[in-house]
Amino acid sequence: MIVVMYVVKVPNRGSPPAILLRESYREAGKVRNRTLANLSAWPEAKVDALTRVLKGQPPPAGPLDEASEITRSLPHGHVAAVLGTARQLGLEELIDPAPSRHRDLVTAMAVAQVIAPDSKLAIARGLREDTAATSLGELLGVGGCDEDDLYAAMDYLAARQEQIQDALAAKHLAGGTLVLYDVSSAAFEGRTCPLGAIGHPKDGVRGRLQIIYGLLTSKDGIPVAIEVFKGNTGGPTTVASQVEKLKDRFGLAKVVLVGDRGMLTAARLREDVAPASLDWVTALRAPQVKKLVRDGNLQLSLFDVQDLAEITSPDFPGERLIACMNPFLEAERARKRESLLAATEADLAKIAAACSRARRPLRGKDTIAVRADWVLNRRKVAKHFAVEITDDSIRYARNQDSIAAEAKLDGIYVLRTSVAASDLGSGEVVTSYKALAQVERAFRAFSTDLDIRPIRHRTEDRVRVHVFLRMLSYYLSWHLQARLAPILFTDDDKPAAQAARTSPVAPAGRSPRALAKAATKHAPGDFPVHSFATLLADLGTICLNQIQPADPALPGFRLVTTPTTLQRQAFELLGLTHRLGVA
Repeated sequence: MIVVMYVVKVPNRGSPPAILLRESYREAGKVRNRTLANLSAWPEAKVDALTRVLKGQPPPAGPLDEASEITRSLPHGHVAAVLGTARQLGLEELIDPAPSRHRDLVTAMAVAQVIAPDSKLAIARGLREDTAATSLGELLGVGGCDEDDLYAAMDYLAARQEQIQDALAAKHLAGGTLVLYDVSSAAFEGRTCPLGAIGHPKDGVRGRLQIIYGLLTSKDGIPVAIEVFKGNTGGPTTVASQVEKLKDRFGLAKVVLVGDRGMLTAARLREDVAPASLDWVTALRAPQVKKLVRDGNLQLSLFDVQDLAEITSPDFPGERLIACMNPFLEAERARKRESLLAATEADLAKIAAACSRARRPLRGKDTIAVRADWVLNRRKVAKHFAVEITDDSIRYARNQDSIAAEAKLDGIYVLRTSVAASDLGSGEVVTSYKALAQVERAFRAFSTDLDIRPIRHRTEDRVRVHVFLRMLSYYLSWHLQARLAPILFTDDDKPAAQAARTSPVAPAGRSPRALAKAATKHAPGDFPVHSFATLLADLGTICLNQIQPADPALPGFRLVTTPTTLQRQAFELLGLTHRLGVA
């Protein structure tokens, strides 16, 4: 039986004609017609389109924006970059070799902190399917989570922190390596956590409860382990636990621990480091350097022809002392001292003016002395001033002899180490000590880029895991920035910069390539240069779009934004595709 469908207009007395969809067929030798639907309510364009289709003609041309619509668009490119790198690094397997929802949630938190540091509540909102801020929740299959799920995942991570750090140490710390260690602090929110205490703030936030955290990194600055201490813990007292990590847990055969002069004090070297048979590199304090000069063990004339010299002293038996002269540090110390002296003189002048004013002048030797002491000790330059105070006046002058004596040591610092010359040359010791700057950069990233503060957790375990999560995020950031360096302001030609240094003591300069990027704001290939944060924002404009055709009979589909030339370059540097997780 042959059936033919057609659209017909049927006259309707006193009203517009009815538009009917009919079919025609032959039955018992007769042609019969049957009405299938009344299309009178359809718009004319839709009726015309159906008529053309039934006649086998192409549909009429219409606006493209009516052919389909984008029902959802999720930022995706930065997720593909960070999550893809995490998988390349084997981060998921480091967290736990066995796949689980908890592992996926920990991975999601670590990745989210790189993209947009925020609270667990905000991260959960950004992962949930109905409030998703990126494609991360969908790619990891955690779109149904809430903040309670994230807290449960943190508790799961707390039980695995030691195993993860052991795995990182095995991966990045080989036997006989340099290990960098330093501490910092972070202001604490709330008053209920036992770790929160008033201490010496290293992050500049005064008068608030804080925590102390110590970071161990490889010689390249790759974070390996982190530990949280009570907020009033002194930095040197954290060394013992790090020594235990290196020798007992990590099982490293030979380690050189590098720490600053405030960390590896004489007591810590004697009581913690030496009994563990660890080698170390640190520096002398200013009074110890002055004593070397006074006793004749350090001759300043050495620096007339060289900027690096090994010396010995009976005060440090069995140790190597490496004296360094840095002219850039010399100029900086002279500038800073002059600035402090000038600021102190300005404050003393205010006190003198208060003593001589006509109305309610400042009187009393003790009262004037209290104000003067506060001014002199505020910037720690009291030794450089001669001050005479009476009941109604104050006179002051710079102590030029004291200033000149201090200026002789400007730019001079002395490193001390237990490492033999056959193991590390003098230049290598200097370079090793300067590598602590990489740890300090890591701390700055914790405090700013990864938003370690404010700490919004209340229990001791949650605070510790919060900081550990930030370390995992920084681990991702470190590798991302290393790989993306050619299109970042980061120096991506370190060998050229190192070759240009005239001495290990000289400050590290930037390579010609890095200087050219900074000057032109473009990388080779005419790519615009980014900071890491702005490059992630740029990659975030690559979206995962859900497309729904206007014809409800056609299925919806997903389409990823076509990358720009710069975005393609970024994914090529990472060895990834922008379509990560998209079929």
